[in-house]
Amino acid sequence: MNDGNQDSFAAMLAAVQRFHDKHDLKNHGGEELVYRVALMAEELGEISACITKGRDREALAEECADLLILLMGTAISADFALDRAFWDKMEALMKRSSRMVAGRIRVSEFRDS
Repeated sequence: MNDGNQDSFAAMLAAVQRFHDKHDLKNHGGEELVYRVALMAEELGEISACITKGRDREALAEECADLLILLMGTAISADFALDRAFWDKMEALMKRSSRMVAGRIRVSEFRDS
């Protein structure tokens, strides 16, 4: 199922909206935000299991897609423009500095300094 351009955020969002509409998530608790956070935590656990249990790249991709679909559905449920939030956040992130923390790079506001 796609709306022509598979790389289009608008097409992806429309597909998630169709899923919400098909199952009437709005009227059956599926758009309740606490519930959605629990579902996202569950998917993050499944992503973690893919990594820690050495599952293949396809399994990881599927779990990441599940999380992306939930994130997009949360934007629908909470009525905000995820694409706009993405670009606003990327602009802020690009202004941040990085530092090494415990041998790994970290990009943050580093409010402690």
